[in-house]
Amino acid sequence: MIALSILLLSLGLATDAFAAAVAQGASARPSRTAALRMSFAFGLAQAVMPLLGWALGMAFAAFVQSVAHWIAFALLGILGLRMIREGFDRDPEAPGKDLALWPLLVMAVATSIDAAIAGITLPSFGAPVLVACLVIGLTTSLLTYPGAFLGAQLGTRVGKWAEVLGGLILIGLGAKIFIAQQFFAA
Repeated sequence: MIALSILLLSLGLATDAFAAAVAQGASARPSRTAALRMSFAFGLAQAVMPLLGWALGMAFAAFVQSVAHWIAFALLGILGLRMIREGFDRDPEAPGKDLALWPLLVMAVATSIDAAIAGITLPSFGAPVLVACLVIGLTTSLLTYPGAFLGAQLGTRVGKWAEVLGGLILIGLGAKIFIAQQFFAA
């Protein structure tokens, strides 16, 4: 039962990273190397953030929960707006560029902020925290790699609008995180 709970948590936490990988794949049509780099960055961020959340513990839980959704909303909103602007400015026949290291890290951290909050709850699952973090990171990594190629397939069909759509998806992810934490958090 513990393993199933950790797997379900992992899948839930990986959805934002998967959607971001699809969005980036649609705009850039990444190479295998770029998709691996994306997969590694998202997986690493998703593995480290719950560990960070666990380490901060319950003493800072209220503060982290009070600002994390604002941070995710701002970072994903800025990246999304940048993608939209580049989508309108880009030649539709030219392939998109892979994410540079800094924007990739920002996106990976922004989509894993909820994992830090989830990390506070890890002891309640009864599994060793490091094992749970490893499962969360691996699940995210395994889902984002094909997500980048799924996005690339979509991107070839919708041309320059793929980057605009990808930007809207990132803004939507930020809004989802914000709304869920601001209005529906217990």
